[in-house]
Amino acid sequence: MDWLRPVVDFLNTYVINLGTANLGFTIGGENIPFMVILLLGTGFYLTVRTGLVQIRHLAHGFGVTSGKYDDPDEPGDVTHFQALTTALSATVGIGNIAGVAIAIHWGGPGALFWMWVTAFVGMATKFSEVTLAQKYRDVDPVGGSHKWEGAVAGGPMYYIERGLGPKWKPMAVFFAISLGFTAFLTGNAVQANTVADTVQTEWGVPVWITGLITASIVAGVILGGITRIGRVTSILAPLMAFVYVLGALTIIALNIGGVGPAFATIVTEAFNPTAGVAGTGAGVFIMTLMWGVRRGLFSNEAGQGSAPIAHAAAKTDEPVSEGVVALLEPFIDTIVICSMTGLVIIMMNTHQERFPTEITLGGGDISYTEVTADGRYVEAGAPTVLDFDGGVQVEQGVGAALLSWHEVPVDTLYLDAAQTIPFTGVVRSATGEAVAVDGTTYASLYGNAVESGAPLTINAFREGLAPLGDWGHYIVIVGVLLFAISTAISWSYYGDRCANYLFGHGAVLPYKAVFVVLHFVGAVGTLAVVWDLADVALSIVIWPNLIALLLLAPVVAEETRSYFERKPWIENAEKRRRLREGS
Repeated sequence: MDWLRPVVDFLNTYVINLGTANLGFTIGGENIPFMVILLLGTGFYLTVRTGLVQIRHLAHGFGVTSGKYDDPDEPGDVTHFQALTTALSATVGIGNIAGVAIAIHWGGPGALFWMWVTAFVGMATKFSEVTLAQKYRDVDPVGGSHKWEGAVAGGPMYYIERGLGPKWKPMAVFFAISLGFTAFLTGNAVQANTVADTVQTEWGVPVWITGLITASIVAGVILGGITRIGRVTSILAPLMAFVYVLGALTIIALNIGGVGPAFATIVTEAFNPTAGVAGTGAGVFIMTLMWGVRRGLFSNEAGQGSAPIAHAAAKTDEPVSEGVVALLEPFIDTIVICSMTGLVIIMMNTHQERFPTEITLGGGDISYTEVTADGRYVEAGAPTVLDFDGGVQVEQGVGAALLSWHEVPVDTLYLDAAQTIPFTGVVRSATGEAVAVDGTTYASLYGNAVESGAPLTINAFREGLAPLGDWGHYIVIVGVLLFAISTAISWSYYGDRCANYLFGHGAVLPYKAVFVVLHFVGAVGTLAVVWDLADVALSIVIWPNLIALLLLAPVVAEETRSYFERKPWIENAEKRRRLREGS
């Protein structure tokens, strides 16, 4: 997938990092990308319009989710709880394990603070988009060959067209196309890539084998439609979240003295960052902010418009009743689970450590970077030949292209895994090989390198639970496997609802088939390209959704006011009581 790198770099520049310096949006002279302003600004605006719904009605959201207000006679395909777990299966996933690690790798500990900010305002955003999805959903008592798909279709494409009017349909179509494409990447290829990378790192299993296995599992579930997806995720999501959080809490308890300093570091670095190990350079505030927001969006998906598709299938005739369920997602996903990951990494300091690594010269996570005058690492073109003497690269200093792993230079290269024989010779980037002075050719060398993504979190859990034995890393490995598979399962539903909106029932099965194929493709792709392409897709899809949310905010405000004045959940609770008593 290296041929995609120029495309990804172009889109990164003109989509994700589109700046507003010409409009005066700068901090300390640094340009603030417009995506950050739009995402956080919309969330703040909706927080005000809904009257701090994420604080005032959080408890009610837990009450509705518990099922005590459920009415089985109301329209929909799944219960409130199943809708939440389906959406959580898509949000609680690789972003919580690998995404947090990547944010800290690039933006430093302060990036976690900006993930919290994104989650807090994102709770109001998620509430608003799900309320609208319920209000404008399409309920069709289906039968025949497409009954397995479910009776409900909803999401931003429906509230854009129906809420804003037919003249806005082109934007609804654009959203459906964009999210359908994003589902292939964010909820599919990235998940497969992280699983394959993790399994290869831990056990040396070729990525194509892992990809084939996970693609088969995903296919087996998604072909059963939303009801099977709901049943599977209602078991997987709570189970995997419980095990993962329990492991993290155990590490925190074993290192309780480090909790205070860790929080202090997070807050301090959020506003006066030294940035991450891959973003070295004092005062790189925008890098810290951007990585926090990017990974926060990737993790909790608030504003992206994906989760409303799952929540639209909930059995209810009160849009706000599902909106309050949805606002729990960013809270559970980012405030709770992402915080667990970030605290463990920061307390264990594994984001600064270097680990014995096989440096695969023809692929893997190899890259080339150069140091700027102000001490930051930036991407560099691969030189034709790099000379090494005694394991150390001969050409050093500002402007020199340095052989790197996870975008950070490797100090010393060795011929053997035990790191006893320093490498002397040349590395040829074009052929992906090293030629020693005696003429011997090597496809891999060895050295101490920083980790990123899921392997970084794995090392943090391994070290954190070391007093109890060498098994902590298995919590993350199992979490990666379950998170990734459940996320892909849920995202397939998001994508097939987009295909259904655009082309009708006949497009659903072909879409699922392509989804499974691209799951395998994602597994064998390179980490950086797959993640960057997913970020670009995310950044494109939020635009039409956030515009619609801003324009439909008065509708959300009115629905919210009406719901909490009428208190319809009281009637539902009484109906359930009578049913239980048989009266």
